[in-house]
Amino acid sequence: MRSTSNTIRTRRTVKAAATFLAGALALSLTACGGDDDKSGGSDSSTGTKESGSTLNLPKLDGTTLEVAAVWTGTEQANFKKVLAEFEKRTGAKITFVPAQDPIINFLGSKIAGGSPPDVAMLPQPGAIKQAADKGWAKPLGAEAQAELAKNYSQGWQDIGKADGKQYGVYYKAANKSLIWYNAKVFENAGASEPKTWKDLLTTAQTVYDSGVTPFSIGGADGWTLTDWFENVYLSQAGPEKYDQLAQHKIKWTDPSVKEALTTLAQIWGKKDWVAGGASGALQTEFPASVTQTFTGGDQPKAAMVYEGDFVQVNIADTKSKVGTDAKVFPFPQAGDTAPVVSGGDAAVILKDSKGAQALATFLASPDAAEIQAKLGGYLSPNKNVDVSAYPNEVQRTIAKALVAAGDDFRFDMSDQAPQAFGGTPGKGEWKDLQDFLKNPTDVAGIQAKLESDAAAAYGN
Repeated sequence: MRSTSNTIRTRRTVKAAATFLAGALALSLTACGGDDDKSGGSDSSTGTKESGSTLNLPKLDGTTLEVAAVWTGTEQANFKKVLAEFEKRTGAKITFVPAQDPIINFLGSKIAGGSPPDVAMLPQPGAIKQAADKGWAKPLGAEAQAELAKNYSQGWQDIGKADGKQYGVYYKAANKSLIWYNAKVFENAGASEPKTWKDLLTTAQTVYDSGVTPFSIGGADGWTLTDWFENVYLSQAGPEKYDQLAQHKIKWTDPSVKEALTTLAQIWGKKDWVAGGASGALQTEFPASVTQTFTGGDQPKAAMVYEGDFVQVNIADTKSKVGTDAKVFPFPQAGDTAPVVSGGDAAVILKDSKGAQALATFLASPDAAEIQAKLGGYLSPNKNVDVSAYPNEVQRTIAKALVAAGDDFRFDMSDQAPQAFGGTPGKGEWKDLQDFLKNPTDVAGIQAKLESDAAAAYGN
């Protein structure tokens, strides 16, 4: 069992200024291996310093670095542009290493083979503590820590710590309490943006009656299903009980879990409301769940798709435009709490060197974040990123809300859990919720399976 302080540091669900965000969205979204030097990056020799930037980076000619992440497609391509800027400023050469989920297992095999990447982007914050406990992660040097302290709230710094040492730079965040919709379908159906779960069911029926399937669900990726559950659970059970379940201080057989699953079944259990039915959803990967919502004109495969601000990356692969063809509303309130769930990816050094420390320093700076912000589908927790860098008003509003939340956040329940339960394809919560999507009538059976898997993973 993790202590309370460690739990706060290893969560990926953000309950961040829920009232502020819901109001802001309602108003705006509808309107629109290298160097062996162990100096920790403290070498005084500097490379290129961009005009207007306060960031000093060392000269790294001849240095080669490897950076591992699970990102694919457009997201990977956009991140490579950030790495290219680091290369330009320092003279270093960087190779991007595609990693597989769970990334901890991928890194373990690399380390066992004697060839770990220099830096890894960890999509489950609990993995930071795991990497630190195993001795894989290396603490950030003085310059990286200084850049982090300058640009991040204390809360975002703390979740990158393990045992009091700073290991992670939260380069990327996500608001995962958004439902995106095909504006033309809503217009044709006479449907309106819902504010409550009951409203959502009414909207879904209105869309269905117009001849379009209401929901697209990327059930082939179990993490999307955990996000659905977390929004409903946080809204109904509230933050305190949410924290207790996240730490496994209450069991998955608790009545609060039954209520959330029963609520989810109101959508998941209606096969005509889900594109392809349950079997189709379970074969649909997340990117396709988005693109099939925004292709096909006013007769797409579905009208709505749930997931975070990063959905914009996949919308960009269609002809639809965010703010006009593709619009968004906050995840409807299923209980007393307006849910705001967020994800995050942290840069962690695995091979300590001047080059690796310099890259961590760069990723902690507004300079790096603003490059990817301009490309869309990206959200930074860095409070000094100029919001004008984001490409549309939708993204600017989401970014402002995240920064305005300050330290008032909690991280995602599944990512707080041991990886065997909350972060492994085909196992634990991912698999159990896929089974529930397949058979939403078996609430008690899924609860029992979730509890059995959680108890085994948490060791209690």
